[in-house]
Amino acid sequence: MPDTITLKGITWNHSRGLVPMVATAQRFAELHPGMEISWEKRSLQQFADFSIEELAKRFDLLVIDHPWAGFAAKKRSIIPLDEVLPADFLMNQQQNSVGHSYESYAYDNHQWALPIDAATPVAASRPDLLEKAGMELPKNFEQLLSLADKGLVAFAGIPIDVLMSFYMFCSSLGEDPCQEEGQIVSESVGINALKMFRALASRIDVAHFGRNPIQIYEVMTQTDEIAYCPFAYGYSNYAREGYARSVLHFHDMITLDGRSNMRSTLGGTGLAISAHSAHMEVAAQYAHFVASEECQRSLYFSNGGQPGHLAAWQDPEANRQTNNYFADTLPALQRAFLRPRYYGHMYFQDHAGDIVRNYLMNGGEEKSVLNAMNKLYLESRKLQMI
Repeated sequence: MPDTITLKGITWNHSRGLVPMVATAQRFAELHPGMEISWEKRSLQQFADFSIEELAKRFDLLVIDHPWAGFAAKKRSIIPLDEVLPADFLMNQQQNSVGHSYESYAYDNHQWALPIDAATPVAASRPDLLEKAGMELPKNFEQLLSLADKGLVAFAGIPIDVLMSFYMFCSSLGEDPCQEEGQIVSESVGINALKMFRALASRIDVAHFGRNPIQIYEVMTQTDEIAYCPFAYGYSNYAREGYARSVLHFHDMITLDGRSNMRSTLGGTGLAISAHSAHMEVAAQYAHFVASEECQRSLYFSNGGQPGHLAAWQDPEANRQTNNYFADTLPALQRAFLRPRYYGHMYFQDHAGDIVRNYLMNGGEEKSVLNAMNKLYLESRKLQMI
C-alpha cells in the first residue's frame, strides 16, 4: 500500500470558516484515495493579525485575508496560483468574482489566493423586534440615529472593524481612503466621516466596542435587545433556520446622500498554498476543487460556507435557505471598496483602529485624530520601500 499524502490547513474559528473546509477536505479525500487534508483553526483576531509568513512554515494550505497580498508578493511565503492552476479555470474565477473578491488576491502580476468566501459589511435586522417597537428599517442616516436613540442599534466596535467602518464613511462621502501617498483622506472628508461616525457611536452601548461582527450577531440572535445593525461583515449563517435562537434578515445599507447606498470595505477570505509545502500538486488539486462553481454552490454552501463564486450567490436554493441573504446583499458586495494591499499596510491596519475607536468612545478633536492616522499612514508607506 502506498503511503498516504497528508496536508495540513489553517483557517479561522467560526462555523463559516471551519466546517466547509472540513467537509470539502473529507469529500476530496474520498474522491482521491491516499490523500488526506486536516484543518486547524485560529481566532478571528489572529486571522487578521498573524503573519502568513509564519503560518506558511507550518501549514500546506492557508485561508487568508486579502490585505496580506502585498506581503505575500514581497516575501513569497505562498505560491502564485497562476503558476499551478489552469488559465481557463482562473479566467472563470475572475469572470465570476463577487465584486472585487478575485482582484483582491491579485498583486504584482500574480494571483496569490482563490476567493472561496465573499463578504462585506451589510445591514442586519430582527424584523420581529422592529415591529414590536413600531419602527421600520431606516433608509437614511437621520432615521438610523432615531432608531439608535431607542437603544435598538449596535455595530462591531473593536479596532479593526471601526477602521473598516471609517473607510466606509469616507467612501460613502465620495472619497476612497489611502489613494494618495501623502494622506489617508482629505481633511474635509475625514472630519465629516469622523463626526458622523461619532454621532452614531455616542448612541451605542459601550459594550459593543468590545465586540466583533460575530459577537454582535450573537447578541442580536441570543437576546431581544438589538433590532438593527447598520453595518457589520455579513454572515449568512445567521440567516439560516436552526443556526441560532432567532433568524436575522440581511439588507443593503442606508444612504447618506439620498441617491446611493453606503459603500463598505470588502472582506472575505482566500485559499492559498504555502511555498514550503512538499505536496503543491495535491494542494492545487484541492484548491481547484473547493473554488469550483459546483462545489461552491453545493458542498461548500451546504456546510455553512459563504461562497466566493457568483453563481452561488445567484443560486435560488442558496437564497431560499438564507431568507434571500445573497440576493439582498449582493449589490453591497458588487460596489464594495477594495482596501490597500501594499506591503506595509498591515502595520497601519493593526494600529489605526485604536485611534478611531478611542475617538468614538471618548470624543476629541477630529483634526488631531486625522493627524495621528496620517502619521501612521506615512510610516506604513515607508515600510514598502524597505
